[in-house]
Order: sequence, then structure tokens, then C-alpha cells
Amino acid sequence: MPLALLALAVGAFGIGTTEFVMMGLLPDVAGDLHISIPAAGHLVSAYALGVVIGAPLLAAATARMSRRTVLISLMVLFVAGNALSALAPDNGWLLAARFLSGLPHGAFFGVGAVVATTLVAPERKARSVSLMFLGLTVANIAGVPAATLVGQHLGWRAAFLGVSVIGLAAIAALALLIPHDHTQAPAVGLRRELSALRSLPVWLALGTTVAGFGALFAAYSYITPMLTDSAGYAGSSVTLLLALFGVGATVGNLLGGRLADHAMRPTLFAGLTSLALVLALFPLLMTTAWGGALAVVLLGVAAFVTGSPLNLMVMERATAGPSLASSANQAAFNMANAGGAWIGGLTLAAGYGVTSPAIAGAALAVLGLGVAGVAYVVDARRAPRRPVRDRVVATHVPRPAKATARH
Repeated sequence: MPLALLALAVGAFGIGTTEFVMMGLLPDVAGDLHISIPAAGHLVSAYALGVVIGAPLLAAATARMSRRTVLISLMVLFVAGNALSALAPDNGWLLAARFLSGLPHGAFFGVGAVVATTLVAPERKARSVSLMFLGLTVANIAGVPAATLVGQHLGWRAAFLGVSVIGLAAIAALALLIPHDHTQAPAVGLRRELSALRSLPVWLALGTTVAGFGALFAAYSYITPMLTDSAGYAGSSVTLLLALFGVGATVGNLLGGRLADHAMRPTLFAGLTSLALVLALFPLLMTTAWGGALAVVLLGVAAFVTGSPLNLMVMERATAGPSLASSANQAAFNMANAGGAWIGGLTLAAGYGVTSPAIAGAALAVLGLGVAGVAYVVDARRAPRRPVRDRVVATHVPRPAKATARH
């Protein structure tokens, strides 16, 4: 695999760390800024709002720019947001800085996924996307625990400064490793990019993302009380168990990328089916300590098997504007985060038990399967009017020798 994928993974590692580290630092931030824990929780929402707004907006605004330039610029914005977070004098400024930090998130993954597919042969595109997202899953194993530890011992501001340093390393890696000739975006313009979002298959793919990953977040948002109140773990053990989730997510991400290159749609269906089954078994698995640990690992594997096929499916259905559509898919992931957590919380508030969010998640996974099934039927009906091999034509860059011949 090209070294350029390493540069994308470093950026993904930094973004994954800053996205999830706030959960571990909430008490420290709340105490230092003299606000309540629920008020500090708005800092998580501010970041997610930045992702949802920034993903399509920045992707559209940079449609005519070199993708290499776009990626570096997005990481500069990322560094600025985290540095301002470290320097924020009060909660209001920190909310604004967290919103700013979230703006480049979706566009980076969206544009990065398109760039990743241009660096490899067509039959390895899903694998290339999974290698970029490897940085995100490894962040849950190493980045988030390390940043949380730094924040607890040196102060939460030091944690955000540390993330800024990761961002600077990502900028250097992108500048050194991303080749100019593989990242020039076609001059299709904003109108052509936006036209991709008028496609029904694109919206069905985005809907699959919202429902499928909503299933994950319905359960994962409440995994701590499940582990402590049902599986019997002490609160001090939860950090290690969440690292196990990161291990499972990493395995699922790599497995999904490899399988999707051979059979994208079956991989997606299998992943969503596995996710529904794992979540349905949560009430049984969470009755013992070993079962709880197994449930956490299986949840990570099943959820992230679907990541690469979902990203690739969105790009393939939006050949006119893959960067914008892929960025919109990242916004869909964060809508899934917010919506899944809300639905899982409803089951708890209704008194259905500590593992009830997992059952709600299983229902969402089934819904995701249904949407994916509708997408399959729509694609099958449109197949005669499309090329037999539906790949991301807009992202394919000819070999340098051929490109020279045209000049």
C-alpha cells in the first residue's frame, strides 16, 4: 500500500482522538470552568454540530481545489481549533473552539476517502479506505486513553495541545507523502458536485449509514452503565474495556475493507445482520463479566465491518461529486451518533432496563438492512442504464505516462 495512506491515517488518528477525548475529560473541564457535567456535555454536541455543518459545506466550497491542498488546509483548521480549545478562557469560547474543531472532520474523511481510492488499483479501493479509517479506530485504542491520561495529570488544556501536535505531524505527513499528480480534483464545479445529491441511490446509501451506525451509538452511548450495572465491572475497568472496543473496531474495519473489495453489497448485508444479532444478544451477554467483554469486542467488529462498504457505496453512487457525497456520509455518521444516543436514551427513560438501548440498536440495524435492501432493488432496476462495473470513475487518475500523452 502507498505511504500516502499513512499520512491520511495520521490525520484520522488525530481527528479520532479529539472527537472522543472530551468524554473522558468532562469532569476535569467542568471542574476547571465551574460548570455542571450536563453543561460540559454540550461540548460534545458542539463538535458533532461542527461535523454535520462543515462536512458538506467545506467539501462544496473546495470542489475546484487540489485535494492535496484541501486536506492540508483542513488539518490547519483542525490544529487551530484544538489550540484555541486549549486556550479557551471560559465555556463559551470552548464551545466555539470545539465547533471549529469539528468543521474539518467530515470533509477530511470525505476528501481523504476519495484520495485513498485514487492511490490504488480499482480492486483495492475499499481496502484503501479502511486503511485510512484505521487511524480512527486506533485512536480509540491508544490516542483517547493517552490523551485522557495526559489531561488527568497535566490538565485538560495539555491534552488539546497534544492533539494539536498530532495535527502538525499530520500536516507534515500530508505535505511529504501525498503526491500532487494523484489529488487534482476534476474541474466539475460546485453545481456538478451538488448534482450528485439529487440521486436517490445516494440518499438511500446515506440512510443506510444513519440507521446502521445509529444502531451502534444507541448501545455504545450507554455501554458504561451496562458494564457496571449489569456485567458487574468496577468503574475503573471501563477504560480498558473501551480499548477492547477499539480493538474490535480495528479488526472489523480491516476485515470489512478486504471483503468489500471482493463483494461490497454482501459485506454490507452481512455486517448489518451481524450487528443486529450482536445487539440482540446484549441482554444475555451482559449478565457475566466475560460475556460483557465479548459483547464489547463483537460490537466493534460488527459495526465497523460496514464502514468501508458504506463509504465506497456512497462514492460509487455519486460519480459526479464523490468528494461532496463522501463528506455528506460523514455528516450522516454524526447524525447517527446523535440520533442513536437519543433513541437509546428513550428506552432507559421508559424504564426498560439498562441493556434496553442495545435492543433499540438491534431494531435500528434491522431498519438499516431494510434501507440497504431498497437500495439494492433500486440499483437492480437501474442496472441496464449503467455500466456493468460501477466504480468511482471520477476519482480514477490515469497513469502519468498517459496523462503526459494528452498534454
